[in-house]
Amino acid sequence: MGTSRVGGRGGRSSGVAGEVWLRAPRPQRAAPPLTGERIVAEAVQLLDEEGAAGLTMRRLAARLGAGPTTLYWHVRTKDDVLDLALDAVFGDVDLPTASADWAADVRALLHAWYAVMLRHPWAPGLLGRPMLGPNVLTRTEFLQAALVRGGFAGVELAAATHGLANLVIGSALTRVAGGSVDAADQLVRAQAARYPTLAATGHLGEQDWDDLFRRGVDGMLAGLRAGRG
Repeated sequence: MGTSRVGGRGGRSSGVAGEVWLRAPRPQRAAPPLTGERIVAEAVQLLDEEGAAGLTMRRLAARLGAGPTTLYWHVRTKDDVLDLALDAVFGDVDLPTASADWAADVRALLHAWYAVMLRHPWAPGLLGRPMLGPNVLTRTEFLQAALVRGGFAGVELAAATHGLANLVIGSALTRVAGGSVDAADQLVRAQAARYPTLAATGHLGEQDWDDLFRRGVDGMLAGLRAGRG
């Protein structure tokens, strides 16, 4: 019994039944190695798509094409993943080049931080976690170094750092809240007699959130500058 040439001319199949057993096996493509960097990148993507509630170790492992046991070899808990993902997105916050104007440096950093939080709307809600990653600490170091150049030290330095950071966090949380802000505004309008000032000023609805953030940053920096005399 004769056999046809395996794979046909040019490696093509000749369509002969049973050829699969005669054809030389193709080299297998190796799956990308499961690394910490790949795990974090996939976790950030999953968080961007579905938020913190949508992240589970099983779902993350499935997206990586790995078993949960393999994933646990790299990261022990979901908290590990969240901490690593949060620090990773802080790496996207552009660090300004330090200049002679400390306030301008702070302003640039805060606006970059705010923009990154809006690109990753799950992130602001996690900022109460311990912030010990290298990307977070590098940006906190830049912020405090700029304030030190502005003459701040001790309790004043701590107060300025926390106040500015809380402005970013609170502004981002309010912005990503979306529906809850609209609901609050509707409630205030419906009870205008009880909350006349809030109703008259529009409460939290119909605002240019980016403009409010810019004004908030400028106002805080002006106050800090004035406080230094």
